[in-house]
Amino acid sequence: QVQLVESGGGLVQTGGSLRLSCAASGRSFSSYTMGWFRQAPGKEREFLAAIRWTGGSTLYADSVKGRFSISRDKANNTFYLQMNSLKPEDTALYCCAARTLGLATLQRGYNYWGQGTQVTVSS
Repeated sequence: QVQLVESGGGLVQTGGSLRLSCAASGRSFSSYTMGWFRQAPGKEREFLAAIRWTGGSTLYADSVKGRFSISRDKANNTFYLQMNSLKPEDTALYCCAARTLGLATLQRGYNYWGQGTQVTVSS
């Protein structure tokens, strides 16, 4: 059974940085794509970034390109979302997800989800 567990959320001031982690377990992820999404209160879940476990190809939403960076540590089965220059509008519940196919932005294409970690950016 695939399990994804996020960590690293918290309270940060505008302009600050956070690095979110997602620990993946349960199987080999060599053919997987791992992604990050967020959901703010009253809004739909939003795609942020995705990475191919093998090869490391990445895909970003335009809204975070240049500020957020996705990476993975294959030895530790963990992938990350580095978030810089944070703004109050980045406040949301951040979730990691996994899918067995290629890079994708649609949440319905992801088969496995973590519970999420809260990020709050104060002004």
